Amino acid sequence: MGTLRVKLVRSPIDFPRDQKATLRALKLTKMNRERELPDNPSVRGMIRKVEHLVQIVEVKE
Repeated sequence: MGTLRVKLVRSPIDFPRDQKATLRALKLTKMNRERELPDNPSVRGMIRKVEHLVQIVEVKE
């Protein structure tokens, strides 16, 4: 499995508390912050929950 680069592109203001908690778990706390995360089912599930707030790019190694 590879890695995923996830970037917060939309503010979580006025979105449900569980989506904000998911962003905190992904360590995406500020706009335009990027994180490289392992590509596994748990991370994919968290990203799917907030996919309308983030931009996802698969990193090829």
